[in-house]
Amino acid sequence: MGEMTLSQGGEGFFTTRFDELLRWARRYSLFQYPFSTACCAMEFFGTASPKYDIARFGAEAPRFSPRQSDVLWVVGTISQRQGPVLKRIYEQMADPKWVIAFGTCASCGGFYDNYATIPGIDKVIPTDVYIPGCPPRPEAVLDGLMLLMKKIETGDREPRVVPPREIPQLAQLRYGRDADKPEGAK
Repeated sequence: MGEMTLSQGGEGFFTTRFDELLRWARRYSLFQYPFSTACCAMEFFGTASPKYDIARFGAEAPRFSPRQSDVLWVVGTISQRQGPVLKRIYEQMADPKWVIAFGTCASCGGFYDNYATIPGIDKVIPTDVYIPGCPPRPEAVLDGLMLLMKKIETGDREPRVVPPREIPQLAQLRYGRDADKPEGAK
């Protein structure tokens, strides 16, 4: 009869909508692999408690096999000897995969500025979300998870940092009232 042609850059309506549906489904079914090495683990595992309930975001049950995981949570300090192990775990995960650096030590090495620690996991594996804090509060963990979910739905692969929930006191003093703002500031 006739030929069917694809419009708008080679993608049809059905495949475009299917990709959006797939990203939406991935957003709400995250299988996490916790790589916990230090004190931040107590705050991380606190998010599974009834008060914070990480299950409502679709990230309830941790998987202890990288082959069954989507999200690698690096929680705590990574030593030089653990770096190759972390990289191997990351390589064993199926695509698409995401990485969250939990805490200051995983993000930038923390106060361990010495030869034995890696100054941030992004030196070993690509990182999607950084959650700062020593240790981060469970609310920050949920903020980081929601930020990752938004990145998954939009297809964003740029690294992001979880913003603080409160403006620091110094910033409030400096720009908290209109009278305190420097002239010309908006």
